[in-house]
Amino acid sequence: YPSGNLAIIVVREKKRLICIVQEDKANNAEIQAVFKSNGRSTCYYPNGAVWINMSIQGGQYLDQAGSRVRRWTWPDSVMSSGPHVPLSPIFISLNRHVGVRILGQDKIAVSFLAMGQQAKFNVGTKVQVSDSSRLPPPARLGEDELLLLAFRVRILRLFDRLRGCLNFPSNDQWNKIKPPAYLITQTLKILQLCTAPDISDELRSSVRAIVNA
Repeated sequence: YPSGNLAIIVVREKKRLICIVQEDKANNAEIQAVFKSNGRSTCYYPNGAVWINMSIQGGQYLDQAGSRVRRWTWPDSVMSSGPHVPLSPIFISLNRHVGVRILGQDKIAVSFLAMGQQAKFNVGTKVQVSDSSRLPPPARLGEDELLLLAFRVRILRLFDRLRGCLNFPSNDQWNKIKPPAYLITQTLKILQLCTAPDISDELRSSVRAIVNA
């Protein structure tokens, strides 16, 4: 960003690439979008609520209250049930510098504009599934996304405790301070996502252990 804060990160995880968009903050920057080369991607509202969630079958667009505004399926995806719903082009602004354009499964672009210059990242991918019996429920957060969110909240809580320890050296004081409201809200949202019927007990227990540690 013009401020010097990191805006977009691209990392490699084994054979997959992950593109992460962060908000323009020096400390405790929220993740605003995650795009994976395996076809799973999620964009978030400024308040942390899921905005757009995509999988190898299709995606859904939600409002800030969590209600689905629209959904779609990719042309070549194999759905276990339900009719094919085509995608209408989507353009959203994650913040004043970063926008997302979705025209197709392999036509998803993250654009960064600042100081009269622009950079574009093609984060779309062509992933197809041939066996519908192996399809997970459409547009659900996957195991990687849930664990990523859980570890992120855990790290932010540890940083908050560290600041409390520095500000209040006495254990009797800083140990009693509750986490910030936004961390409590994010923790509750992650735990709520784990109540989905397709989430395994093992994953649910792991996420709870991470965020409550």
